[in-house]
Amino acid sequence: MEQRIVISENLQKDIAIAISECEHDKIFVLVDETTEKTCWTLIKRFLSLRNAELIVIGTTDTHKNLETVTQVWKAMSDGGGTRHSCLINLGGGMVTDLGGFVASTFKRGMDFINIPTTLLAMVDASVGGKTGINFNGLKNEIGAFNDANYVILCTKFLKTLDVENIRSGYSEMLKHGLISNDALWSKIVNFPLAELPHKHLDVLQKMVVESIHVKEHYVIVDPREKGLRRALNFGHTFGHAFESWSLKRNPILHGYAVAYGMICELYLSTIKTQFPVDKMRQTVAFIKENYGTLNITCDDYDELIDLMLHDKKNMSGIINFTLLGGIGDVRINQTATEEEIKEALDFLREG
Repeated sequence: MEQRIVISENLQKDIAIAISECEHDKIFVLVDETTEKTCWTLIKRFLSLRNAELIVIGTTDTHKNLETVTQVWKAMSDGGGTRHSCLINLGGGMVTDLGGFVASTFKRGMDFINIPTTLLAMVDASVGGKTGINFNGLKNEIGAFNDANYVILCTKFLKTLDVENIRSGYSEMLKHGLISNDALWSKIVNFPLAELPHKHLDVLQKMVVESIHVKEHYVIVDPREKGLRRALNFGHTFGHAFESWSLKRNPILHGYAVAYGMICELYLSTIKTQFPVDKMRQTVAFIKENYGTLNITCDDYDELIDLMLHDKKNMSGIINFTLLGGIGDVRINQTATEEEIKEALDFLREG
């Protein structure tokens, strides 16, 4: 069946409908240690979940690995799971990515439902069919394309988030603004992000829906990321390198890594594809004001470039970037010299 995305005003009803339309001789719910406490408590008494078996995994991206996948496979196997069972992934992007991969591979595939609980998962990880885990020190190295049967979005979960996780998700919304149109970009860079999650959640909910529509557009025209969907990779070539680099030191949230990546790729866009300097500077100022700076030095450049060389978008050992000629003017399959990459890293540190 085609994936359905539901903006939920009645979580109990929408979860019951989603379960009824999936195969479910047994229901498993995957959470991490955080969402077990903050989110599972909000839904565990729903009648449709009364017989669900809870599987709890460690929190943060450091657990997005084969060891955790094995733990979940074993729990489902020991719990009598079959290919006719249903897995509900309740959590952030780590849970929806890993849970989607588990559901895609257990018994050669089973139905699954994503209920994203972070802003990042709502606007990015849970929509678009990408599942996967980190492997061999590389981000999302192992995975598969597979849509959830349902994605249920409920912004009441955003009240459980801290400021850093709100900002992490918001950076993907900023990316969606940059690859769509001036009106959405302007709305996003002028939004009082510092006041979330205590104010403006109603406004944010409308912006979340707009952001998801941007991602949906690119996914529909290019579901397997052969061409135009690579627009969604803007900020991610540098961003994934920053994220992998940080995993060995002081891990940073995905959205922060992408925010720093967008600074570098906006710089490359300005010098290589004529992105307007004023809009570049306005966007960079917004990022620096809300995300601070990344603690890299010149000594890290070679390691970061080596990490970029392992990016899945590359062909023949050439680092591949998505750049912009303007707001919504996407230029996929762009390259840069090592000197230009180092200039962009200089700009991130000093610009």
